[in-house]
Amino acid sequence: MRENNSAAAMHAYYELGKESGRLATSGHGQLEFERTQEIVLRRLPPPGSVIADIGGGPGRYALWLAALGYQVVHRDVVPLHVDQLRVNAGGGAAIETAVGDARALDLDDASVDAVLLLGPLYHLTARADRVQALSEARRVVRPGGPVFGAAISRWAARLDGILRLRIYEEFPEALDLIESSEATGLLPPLVPAGFTGYTHRPGQLRAEFRAAGLDVSDLVAVEGPALLLNDLGERMADPAARQVVMDSARAVERVPELIGLGSHLLASGLRP
Repeated sequence: MRENNSAAAMHAYYELGKESGRLATSGHGQLEFERTQEIVLRRLPPPGSVIADIGGGPGRYALWLAALGYQVVHRDVVPLHVDQLRVNAGGGAAIETAVGDARALDLDDASVDAVLLLGPLYHLTARADRVQALSEARRVVRPGGPVFGAAISRWAARLDGILRLRIYEEFPEALDLIESSEATGLLPPLVPAGFTGYTHRPGQLRAEFRAAGLDVSDLVAVEGPALLLNDLGERMADPAARQVVMDSARAVERVPELIGLGSHLLASGLRP
């Protein structure tokens, strides 16, 4: 029942259409997008390869990959996201998109060269479902191929929502929920059709990759301490300041004591 309620809340949030511009309109979204790009490019096969973008939302990463020369297979559980990608891709991009569930993909075994799971792990509140999504990614990728899985850090709600954005001023109940959220990983919506999701500890994300039969080759913090900057948009717009932000994120991305500091974790695994 909890999983059904979580799925309904997730659909209600994404059907508002807010995701289409999130990675482009704010400094935090821009940093997430640019850092994710560079981390993924470290292990992607060469252009021309087939990349499965599973849970790819409105297709920001799918469009980027297609522009680089990749063939992209895009699946998302939200019909609006599939419709938005079809409109934005037009008829020219090498993208095949359809509605699909990360836990039961309509793709053949070993049929793609790499898999991106940059959203599904946010919203699968049961461990078995997260491992199933990762197992499906392992199934469809060719032997030796990479699987990339993004997760929200367990402490993002406190550091971003409470400390930086001070959401408790509008939603005092957030202060009552934060300790429970950090204990369980569950992020309840604060308003009707508000964001709801699941958050990971770094070691937990590694363990779920391994449980799915994937060899973990890397796990990094995406944004790092820039998460706490209220002027991040201004800094990302200034070349010199942007370079400092990016270099700082790279410098601490694997520091064990700091890896959970940013908003997102990104694990890279290989199918044996």
